[in-house]
Amino acid sequence: MSQLPPSLRPATRLIHGGTVRSNFGETSEALFLTSGYVYDSAEQAEGTFNGSVEHYQYSRFANPTVVMLETRLALVEGAEACRTTATGMAAVHACLLSHLKTGDRVVASRALFGSCHWIVSTLLPRYGIAAEFVDGADLAQWRAALARPAQLVLVETPSNPKLELVDLRAVSELAHAAGAIVVVDNVFATPLGQQPLELGADVVVYSCTKHIDGQGRVLGGAVLGRKKWVEETLQPFLRNTGPALSPFNAWVLLKGLETLALRVDAACRGAAAIAAFLADRAEVRRVWYPTRADHPQHALAAAQMQGGGTVVTFELADKDAAFAAMNRFRLIAVSNNLGDSKSLATHPATTTHMRIGAEERARLGITDGVIRLSVGLEDPDDLRDDLAQALSGG
Repeated sequence: MSQLPPSLRPATRLIHGGTVRSNFGETSEALFLTSGYVYDSAEQAEGTFNGSVEHYQYSRFANPTVVMLETRLALVEGAEACRTTATGMAAVHACLLSHLKTGDRVVASRALFGSCHWIVSTLLPRYGIAAEFVDGADLAQWRAALARPAQLVLVETPSNPKLELVDLRAVSELAHAAGAIVVVDNVFATPLGQQPLELGADVVVYSCTKHIDGQGRVLGGAVLGRKKWVEETLQPFLRNTGPALSPFNAWVLLKGLETLALRVDAACRGAAAIAAFLADRAEVRRVWYPTRADHPQHALAAAQMQGGGTVVTFELADKDAAFAAMNRFRLIAVSNNLGDSKSLATHPATTTHMRIGAEERARLGITDGVIRLSVGLEDPDDLRDDLAQALSGG
C-alpha cells in the first residue's frame, strides 16, 4: 500500500486512499472476486488461523478489495479503523449488538430512520436492553436521560426526514459522563459535510448505498471508530455473524468514492437552490433545509456542518396534495432511496416511517403532507420546472 502524505485533502484521499496494486500494476483498483485463499503450506494455514501469520483467510473475514475500501473510508473520515457490512442497516445492527448486553441501557434521538427506530424500540428490549427516546434537539431531555448510567447513545443528524439536528459536542459530553459511547448515523451529511468524530462522537455509521455509491447500483454499510473498539468489540461480532460486504460491491463503492466530492458539492448547491424555490411557492406550507435562516437550528448547522446536505423536505396541505404532486413529477422519480445522482422523492408517512406508527409520526411532525426530496445532479432549473408544474397541477 502506498503511503500518502498526511496533508492530502479529502477530495484527493477519496481517489488515492488505501490503494494496493498487484504485481500487474493496474490503474483501477483490482477486484478480488474470491471467497477463499490458498496457503503455501499447512504451517502457513495454521499460522493464519492462530494469528502468528498475516494472510487472507476467508472473504467473510477480510478481502483485499474490501480492505482498500475500509482504509479509504477511514482516511476520509479521520477514523483509526473501519469495517464494512453488506448494508447500512447491517452496520447499525452490528454496531449496537456488538457493544450491548442484557441489562444495558440505550438513549436515542427520537428522529431515527424507521428500521433504526425498530431496532431500538423493538429488538433491543427483547434482549433485556432498556431503550429511551428523547427529542434530539432538546438538550434538557438529553441531560435528564443521561443523568443515569447508559452504555450507548444513538443519534441521526440531520435526521430523516425532517432534517432535525443534534448538538454533537454537547450530547457527546453528556453521554461520556454517563459512561456511554456515542454512535452517529452520518448518512445525510456525508463524511464531507460533517465530521462527528471531531465533534466528540465515538463511532460513525453509514449506508454506503446512499451518497458513497450515489448511483443506485449496490448496497453497503460502514462502521468507523477507534482501532481498539473496532478490533476488540466490533470485529468478533462481524466475523462470527457474517454480514460481509461482497468484493464486487466494495469495488463499485471504491469507484463511487472517486467522484463523491464532486457529486456532493453539486447536489448540495442544487438542494439549496431548490429549498429557496420551494419556500416561495404558495402551495408549500413549510420547507426544512439546515442552512436556511428559517431552519430552527440554523446556528447549529453553521457550527457543525459544512453545507446543508442533499435533501430538502417540504410540506403540502395533506396526503392528497402530496400524492397528486408526486404523481405529476416528470423528471423526479418516486423512490425511497436517497443520495443518488437522480432526484428522488418519497412520502415518509406511507414509506420509510410508516411502521413507527401514527402517534410517533405525530411526535416527530411527519404529517401526511410531508415530502422528502433527495436532490440529484440534474440542472436545478429543470428540477424547478418539474416541481412548478407538479405543484401547480401540471
